[in-house]
Amino acid sequence: MVLSTNIREVGTLKPIIVAKSISKNYKMGEVTVRALREVSFEMYEKEIVCILGPSGSGKSTLLNIVGGMDKVSGGEIYYKDTPFHDADAAKLTEYRRNAVGFVFQFYNLIPNLKAAENVNLAAEISRNPLSTEEILAKVGLAERAGHFPAQLSGGEQQRVAIARAVVKNPEILLCDEPTGALDSQTSIQVLWLLKLFCEHYGKTVIIITHNTAIAEIANRVFYLRDGSLVDIKVNNEPISPEKVSW
Repeated sequence: MVLSTNIREVGTLKPIIVAKSISKNYKMGEVTVRALREVSFEMYEKEIVCILGPSGSGKSTLLNIVGGMDKVSGGEIYYKDTPFHDADAAKLTEYRRNAVGFVFQFYNLIPNLKAAENVNLAAEISRNPLSTEEILAKVGLAERAGHFPAQLSGGEQQRVAIARAVVKNPEILLCDEPTGALDSQTSIQVLWLLKLFCEHYGKTVIIITHNTAIAEIANRVFYLRDGSLVDIKVNNEPISPEKVSW
């Protein structure tokens, strides 16, 4: 599969997320922890961005802010020209519900709901959902739709989690260590799915990981260290997931 949106075309794409000198501080007793330090970037529609950095570098904080789960302490952040650095709780809830799909390392499926029911639950809260049946077929689980999470392998559960995120038809797919609990072959399948949804459905896919090898499938790689964005690498020719070295 060839990525349809090469980074060389980025000049024709519109930014979907724009951050201007955003900072995030946490108070721990009398100590202030600076989790993000005046970070600026643009994320474009229809691209894969991988965010790398050691523990404590600010990856999770950045994910929480882009996902509308936390607010900045300073600076400005925009979604399609709409500011949400000063958004109230209701606007952030609407943003999370309609603009963002979340994929987590440990699936977070509801155990007493079948695969199709887990996916359909997300579809029901979206303004413009995709078909649950279509998305389960895309992730190769049409025949497992009636199974409970405990009856599925780890890889199958992660594919249900991806289907649940995508069925909302969000503009942004946020993935927090999506292959962290999977073996290499299952990880390749998951990365293919993320690449498919970037291409076929035109989503912006943001992957946060410790695994530097995964970054080679991305259009761009953001490197975080000590709360600062220290580098952005451009991949003009992202590799296919099966070529990732594990």
